[in-house]
Amino acid sequence: MNPPRVTLVLPVFNERAVLPELWRRLAAVFAARGDCRWSAVFVDDGSSDGSADWLRTLGAADPRVRVVELSRNFGHQPALTAGLHAATGCDAVVTLDADLQDPPELIPEMIDAWRAGAGVVLAVRRSRREHGLRRLGFDSFHRVFASLTNLPVTANTGTFGLMDAQALVAFNALPERHRFFPGLRAWVGFRCAEVFYDRNDRFAGTPGQTLRRLVRYALDGIFSFSHIPLRIVTYMGLLVAGGGFAIGLFFVFRRLLGQEIAFTGFTTLVTLMMLIGGVQLVAIGVLGEYLGRVYEEVKRRPLYVLKEDARRP
Repeated sequence: MNPPRVTLVLPVFNERAVLPELWRRLAAVFAARGDCRWSAVFVDDGSSDGSADWLRTLGAADPRVRVVELSRNFGHQPALTAGLHAATGCDAVVTLDADLQDPPELIPEMIDAWRAGAGVVLAVRRSRREHGLRRLGFDSFHRVFASLTNLPVTANTGTFGLMDAQALVAFNALPERHRFFPGLRAWVGFRCAEVFYDRNDRFAGTPGQTLRRLVRYALDGIFSFSHIPLRIVTYMGLLVAGGGFAIGLFFVFRRLLGQEIAFTGFTTLVTLMMLIGGVQLVAIGVLGEYLGRVYEEVKRRPLYVLKEDARRP
């Protein structure tokens, strides 16, 4: 029986300072493993620091390496999708970031869980090194996402994980542009196993995922897998309308009872107008988030454009 073939998919954006150490550790992991064949698909997402040049040199020297270059920076999710589309002919695919926050030394444990029968193996973070606003944002997102969706997405998981060939085929068949990787991976189903690790600091450089991109990614996750925000807006509208109706009835009964009604509450009037206007703007904003995603989907533009694909025969 031939040893299983495992393909690694690694999106890269300005990671020149990390790549030599990343490759050294990956090679060491599989040299120690010795019971599977492996290859790596590096996807350069429009890097400007020489990452693509280093990867081309590596690919020319090592037949296990395939380098996919995108025509510009499309973002982490499109780059990851390009790598998954390129990972053909393997028995399992491992996805991980190139910044070494996700330790390659965990890969053998994932392979063991897969060979024990799991179709999807999740790397679950016991702890993470982010602090301040980023840490608060990550923790808040997981709580909000869990409360708004019925999708069984394990908290504190990201792109680090393993999918077998069947799960990979199902995942690659999903066509949407606004991609939330943990949600899509959970949506395809299959038997799931978990391995736990402590997330490290970046080996070098600065994070490529800015706060703006992380917020956009979080919104993609929520609006792609839940319609509850629309229901919340409906409830807000009913609440405001019910409050207005109750106030109207109050004044009608006071008039019928012959009581004086003094309209001197300028502050009250302005407050009510701002409340109603705010609810309307929130409703329009939520509708706009869904409509904007529908607009992006119906245009059917490709998720990424290849500049070069160093495919080996």
